[in-house]
Amino acid sequence: MATNEILEGLIKDPDRLKDLADEAKELALQHGALLRIFENPNSSEVITYTPFTLFPSPVPKAKFLQALALQIHYNLLVDRISQDPGFLEEALASTIQADDFTANLFRLYREVQQEGRTKSIVMGLNRSDYMLDQREDGTCSLKQTEINTIAVGGICISGNLPVVHRRILQMLGLLEESQCVPENNCIAGMTRALARAWELYGQQEAVVMFLVEDVQLHKLGQRCIEHQLWRRGIRVIRRKFEEVSSTGHLNGDKKLFVHSFLTYNSCLVQSWDVRLLMERSLAVKCPDISTHLAGTKKVQQELARPGVLERFFPDQPQVVEQIRATFAGLYSLDMGPEGDQTVAMALANPEKFVLKPQREGGGNNVYGEDIVRVLEEVKGDKRRAAYILMDKIRPKTEQNILLKTGQPLKLTSVCYEIGAFGAYVRQGKDMVMNECVGHLLRTKNSEQFEGGITARVSALDNPLLV
Repeated sequence: MATNEILEGLIKDPDRLKDLADEAKELALQHGALLRIFENPNSSEVITYTPFTLFPSPVPKAKFLQALALQIHYNLLVDRISQDPGFLEEALASTIQADDFTANLFRLYREVQQEGRTKSIVMGLNRSDYMLDQREDGTCSLKQTEINTIAVGGICISGNLPVVHRRILQMLGLLEESQCVPENNCIAGMTRALARAWELYGQQEAVVMFLVEDVQLHKLGQRCIEHQLWRRGIRVIRRKFEEVSSTGHLNGDKKLFVHSFLTYNSCLVQSWDVRLLMERSLAVKCPDISTHLAGTKKVQQELARPGVLERFFPDQPQVVEQIRATFAGLYSLDMGPEGDQTVAMALANPEKFVLKPQREGGGNNVYGEDIVRVLEEVKGDKRRAAYILMDKIRPKTEQNILLKTGQPLKLTSVCYEIGAFGAYVRQGKDMVMNECVGHLLRTKNSEQFEGGITARVSALDNPLLV
């Protein structure tokens, strides 16, 4: 493996380190680890590589396999929550009084529920993220940070990166270690789920629509899945919010048309009118609005309460035990004695916790003294229910070199987050596909609180199974 001795030797030989880093960057570009530049995010004229690590990071094999094995259970959990309006209403009752974004989602959810479901095909593409929590005795345990039902990025690049790290290890003569970087078939798995839902929709003229934002920094990475769908004979279109808003409409059968195309799939929408249009349609949404709500932090916190997981796995105590073992401490900030106790606990020891709003995608959490600042502002009113409190994980750290455009090559203390990609397709009550389809490793400077590739904090990585 890339031992500290090898890393330190490279640092002492800057010419050799630069050659190795250049080789890695060129390999990454050749294998599709592409990113548009921040200065011109809608142009493919000038591109760069996605930030990544020079070496794969050592990951305990048992913990890695644990994360992958859990994913089919998390797929089922998300899907079952999305079908339980009573639980969603109860779990989010306080949050929708305090958080406008969640309130708007729930308003649309209620409206669609009142109209009745128009189609029984449901698809979910999600990612459950974990860190290794270091215990005082030196052992570590797998703890979930969040489950993403919207911000499920990194698919295409993660699937293309193993070959890069294998080559780098081989160049250093670490041939045996290069075989410890696992395959990652997440592109094929995610495409398979999209194709299965398209087949069940039963319209040969239907297309898959990627609903995109004005700034499309990650467009080149998304193209991998598009190309796989085209190879299957499934047409793909890309549309911006305003294009759907201005040209989208439902026919009498509630089929969705955009620019004369019959469309089938969509992603997150910021325009509430467009979101409602698509939710009311027969189109298979990825995710639909109930699945979006199932991924909120408040739902995550409510699941940690005694007896709640049993509601969704009533006859599977082993599954409940396996899922619950990955929960860090999660605490409500609702108005009342329980929330008051949580506020007092956080204010007394803010360094032990993370304050989380109802958002995905990185860059939203609150740490340290900022927790005190936020809670002092909202502790006396319902606004505090827009957050949950979570125990801060003490991550296992390693040494690595982060490759980022314009940044110097240096040995850095890093920590990583393991992501397991899940894909499921349900028709009516029948789960026709439920798989863990791949993984992601995101690594950052261990002194950084927040992560995220787009935020230029984290770098993509690969596990070196040990």
